[in-house]
Amino acid sequence: MNRSPVTRSPARPAAEAATLRRATPADAAVVHRLVLEIAAHEDDLEHVHVTPERWVELLQRDDVVVVLAERDGRALGYTSAVRRLHLWTGGDLLAVDDVYVRPGERSAGLGRRLLTEMARVAAAEALTVTWGVEPDNVRAQKFYAGLGATLRDKVVAGWAPDAYRRLLGAEPDAEPDAEPDAEAVTL
Repeated sequence: MNRSPVTRSPARPAAEAATLRRATPADAAVVHRLVLEIAAHEDDLEHVHVTPERWVELLQRDDVVVVLAERDGRALGYTSAVRRLHLWTGGDLLAVDDVYVRPGERSAGLGRRLLTEMARVAAAEALTVTWGVEPDNVRAQKFYAGLGATLRDKVVAGWAPDAYRRLLGAEPDAEPDAEPDAEAVTL
């Protein structure tokens, strides 16, 4: 497919005109709104249970990193991550959860700036930065590879409380349908 290059409207300022900063508890309502926007974009609104009040608490935590991109006091996008222990290395890593740029601001370099700022946070302690991308989001995969990220195939399993409670309530002699080789199961 022959695609013409993406051009930025002259009316839209470049990404360089945006200010990036770490979100504070005072930004909880803005962060919440952005999270709802990305969830709606990904058709996952039913999975968002966090409230603005909870964001006030989360943004006080040292292990929660949210970087906002703004222009003239208006939020343009954000990236969020959680610092967590990686048991194989015995050290911490920075696990990026979301990278979101609002429609009308995309393809202008803002996503690159947001992830570069997250790299700056990680660089202070040489933390590895990880994140996931949907298998069908080829555009994002190319973008991330262009940043120098290593991409690899991996299926991520999630175990919601309703699902594991069924297992916990199962008969003691009941066997799961298929039990993988314990040595081959890694997350």
